[in-house]
Amino acid sequence: MKAAIIYTSVTGNTSTLAEIICDNMNKHHIDTDLIPVDEFHPEQLHNYDIVTIGTYSWDNGELPMEMEEVFEAFEDEEVKHITTGVFGTGDSFYPYYCGAVDIFRDMLYVQTNLAVTLKVELTPQEEDLHRCEKFCDRIASEFAVVS
Repeated sequence: MKAAIIYTSVTGNTSTLAEIICDNMNKHHIDTDLIPVDEFHPEQLHNYDIVTIGTYSWDNGELPMEMEEVFEAFEDEEVKHITTGVFGTGDSFYPYYCGAVDIFRDMLYVQTNLAVTLKVELTPQEEDLHRCEKFCDRIASEFAVVS
């Protein structure tokens, strides 16, 4: 089983969350590649059984521009067999909290085997560590069901 975490981060919050999730995936003995979005190529999707997407939300809950290629790759490629998850950080001060997570969630639900989503307020805190573990538990168990 091979997994990828494709992520973007401006403040460092989402990259910290991606690293925590990567550590948890490795605890599940899932060989996981951590891929910053600027190193992503659409054809890479076919190398993975599991893909998780990490994003912040731009402006009023919109996808960051740099994540559009990832989004389009999932729409254009044959990825129904991939188990996916999406996570992100945001500020609940804004009216559409972690909106980019919801945008990815809706598309991944249609295009892939979406297992789980996770939203974290700003910087991951101690209480978020358990939520990250549960995120990875869900990914692993969902992959086991479909494989």
